[in-house]
Amino acid sequence: MAKKAKEKETKPVAENRRARYDYHIEETLEAGIMLLGSEVKSIRMQGGCSIAESHAGQKDGTIFLFNANIPEYKMSNQFNHEPKRPRQLLLKNREITKLSAKIKRQGLTLVPLKMYFNDRGLLKVLLGLAKGKNKVDKRETEKKRDWSRQKERMLKG
Repeated sequence: MAKKAKEKETKPVAENRRARYDYHIEETLEAGIMLLGSEVKSIRMQGGCSIAESHAGQKDGTIFLFNANIPEYKMSNQFNHEPKRPRQLLLKNREITKLSAKIKRQGLTLVPLKMYFNDRGLLKVLLGLAKGKNKVDKRETEKKRDWSRQKERMLKG
């Protein structure tokens, strides 16, 4: 179910822009996510969710997405969901073992980069295997970004 993501041009439901600033993204992969009906309706109707503070990790041999905030769907009354409950990510066993080995050995983290609906209408999560940046790396990133903006302005004017 999960495959190496090609970062297509799809409109994201939620995006974690801060992740690329805080981490070196070494590898990306696409995973499905197990949701309740009220969660899917909430994402479609209310225009999305928040994955800014979320992270993925292993629990009981499977990978979960922790702390992702999907707001409650007001029409579902008593059958509503918890907004920040852990949600299971759909990956193959071989991929889970490979990811957990990389996380334990190399000290990497699994960071959700964006959530989007694919061509078939299924909600997917783009995960990044990431290594944390220190302050020097973050400053370097800012310098590169500022320089590219200045180049664009010069070429435009």
